[in-house]
Amino acid sequence: MENKPIAGRLKLLAQLMELHNQNAFKIRSVANAAFKIDKLPYKLASKSIEEINQIDGIGKTLAAYVKELLDTGSIKDLEDLLQATPDGVVEMLHIKGIGPKKVSIIWNQLGIENTGELYYACNENRLVEAKGFGIKTQDEIKRALEFRMASNGKFLYAQARHEAEELMLLLTEMFPGALAEFAGDYRRCCEVISELSIVLGTRDVELALSNLSTSTLLNKVTVKDCHVNGETANGLLIDIIVTEKRFFYRDLFAYTGNEEHVDAVMKNIVDVVDQPESEEFIYTKASLPWIPPELREGDSYVNKPLLPDLIDLYDLKGSLHNHSTWSDGINTLEEMALYCRDEIKLQYLGICDHSKSAFYAKGLSIERVLQQHEEIDRLNQKLNDFHIFKGIESDILNDGSLDYPDEILEKFDFIVASVHSNLKMDKEKATARIIKAIENPYTTILGHPTGRLLLSRKGYEIDYEKVIDACAANNVVIEINANPFRLDLDWRWCQYAINKGVKLSINPDAHRVEGFKDMEYGVLVARKGGVTKQNCLNAFSLSEITEIFKFKKSGHPVQG
Repeated sequence: MENKPIAGRLKLLAQLMELHNQNAFKIRSVANAAFKIDKLPYKLASKSIEEINQIDGIGKTLAAYVKELLDTGSIKDLEDLLQATPDGVVEMLHIKGIGPKKVSIIWNQLGIENTGELYYACNENRLVEAKGFGIKTQDEIKRALEFRMASNGKFLYAQARHEAEELMLLLTEMFPGALAEFAGDYRRCCEVISELSIVLGTRDVELALSNLSTSTLLNKVTVKDCHVNGETANGLLIDIIVTEKRFFYRDLFAYTGNEEHVDAVMKNIVDVVDQPESEEFIYTKASLPWIPPELREGDSYVNKPLLPDLIDLYDLKGSLHNHSTWSDGINTLEEMALYCRDEIKLQYLGICDHSKSAFYAKGLSIERVLQQHEEIDRLNQKLNDFHIFKGIESDILNDGSLDYPDEILEKFDFIVASVHSNLKMDKEKATARIIKAIENPYTTILGHPTGRLLLSRKGYEIDYEKVIDACAANNVVIEINANPFRLDLDWRWCQYAINKGVKLSINPDAHRVEGFKDMEYGVLVARKGGVTKQNCLNAFSLSEITEIFKFKKSGHPVQG
């Protein structure tokens, strides 16, 4: 074993000892030994334990650690500490800008156990509330995490979007007379992007391939047949399909839908469609209506008599499930309301600050709930042509109950019930827990049903059918959390919910005014799920949703 990995294991041991608040003197000894071993001019593995013991700064205990590592490949004390520490917490120790003390606060005080949860906490501004953290530290951690996440080769749709649009702009400038369009997962608005595909239609394919192969547009460029492959500076893989202009729409269709969808459409076509003038022409030849790219997953919408009129961002009339400075938000309640009214032209805002169990997010005590309601009443008198609904994001406790007594729950206009703790229940228990919350007569919306964080946390296992059926039976709406890290409810279950008569709500879970922009990502995945404005709670007008909330509180079904 070389000196560097020996030093690395000892450094990790020192970090874990500090994380678990062990003897400070011993921690310094192990850390110093790691530093010295890394700088030694000779190979430590060639020395006896007696010789190692004589090295300045090593000593008997550290020599024994080194010998144990050389003989067995591990150190028992280190393995014991690793066993007592979640893998995600160990990973945090390798993030630039945070040491064991800060990781300890993140883990033990904020309850964060992996880097995905940590990044989400940065977005929610939760770190600045912890001792020793500030905006600057939070931003540095966020940047470091973004760099690490990019290195795994997968990107959230929202993360890939800026680079995709920038690359498309450069391509259209480079080939001003060409046709260019996104294809593949990105055009279908998939929540996670592994490769960005672009179809480029040009009159001179060979010249285009040559120009792309020698340009600085991409890194690590290779050319094979009609494909130019490379990657952006951040590691996003790119596949540019260069084709003759006359074949552009044929290839755009072929590279947009997944294989099952393309095959299903082509089976309906008798004639050869070689040089179509549009994608619509291909679907017409297949005796089909044009199918939007978002729906080109499999054959679900092929041969359907009527396609859904998919929801659009401009169909949304309000924003539900948002946070203010009353809990862990950045902007005041008034600032959030004014932004909704004046900047994005909405009719209403549902404020859903965290409930009292969410101590990590300054959850509202009963007294503070009543104080917030007084402010909402004042603002509703002050704001013209706009209304703030009194909501709360009430924690679903381990037994499925909500964390306020009924006399407080009944004071809210609506309630988003969400799980934030004990995410490791088995499927049966997790499902029963959520169903009990759904059956609470005060629950209006089930928030982010699985608690997933894309690319970092799978989310708790639930029986989707049982949960959706319970929502149908209890007139509870299901949230499509529009935060690009969540996009939860998964779009694959939207149709089941719609078929059961369950309404969905596209909620940004905004913790600052910029967070309202996430509604667009919620709309994109809702479209993938075949959602129309008739299926969406916050596509109803202020007067309509006011009546819906009143009906729900009176025990009548959510309707519209």
